[in-house]
Amino acid sequence: MNIQGSDRKAGTLLLLVMSNLLFCQNVHPLPICHSGNCQMTLQELFDRVIMLSHYVYMMSADMFIEFEKRYAQDHEFIAKAINDCPTSSLATPEDKEEAQQVPPEVLLNLILSLVHSWNGPLFQLVTEVDGIHEASDAIISRAKEIGEQNKRLLEGIEKILGQAYPEAKGNEIYSVWSQFPSLQGIDEESRDLALYNKIRCLRRDSHKVDNYLKLLRCRIVHNNNC
Repeated sequence: MNIQGSDRKAGTLLLLVMSNLLFCQNVHPLPICHSGNCQMTLQELFDRVIMLSHYVYMMSADMFIEFEKRYAQDHEFIAKAINDCPTSSLATPEDKEEAQQVPPEVLLNLILSLVHSWNGPLFQLVTEVDGIHEASDAIISRAKEIGEQNKRLLEGIEKILGQAYPEAKGNEIYSVWSQFPSLQGIDEESRDLALYNKIRCLRRDSHKVDNYLKLLRCRIVHNNNC
């Protein structure tokens, strides 16, 4: 095994251990607002939202790992997985260099669009996963947790946008999920492929949101001095 492959496996194991510790100990990020009081600085808002976005990413990555365990050795199944995500219609920067070229207020609205676009699908994903008796308790629990925390994340990003760029609020473009297909009444392989792809896409998008927010904190709060 090469060093790069070993590092990747070590990183995946570390992520799994950390997320399980957080989940088992019921450790949650701080609420965006305490008792409705949101009189906090922009840096405080960013800190709380980034903590929450990282938590959502860890949960989605952990859920993907749990689901993938069943198919790790099934190369045919992995090969059949769809590469495109339902949010692929949103033009998102693929790396830090691309993201730095996007004006901060535009990137914030893009983050808002990504998070908002997952609200409905997450609700249905929780319903579908909960109805599959073969799904592990870990997958079901994380799906429910991500759905709850995604709403809080949306609230926090809206507050950042309203405080930093109030004139840009309302310019977000939501991805069109014309129909989030039901997983009931289809054959087992098609159902599992659909679930695999949705969870993989969720992990990808939540990772992007986490990275974009960290970049924006550096740009907006610290004037790129970080």
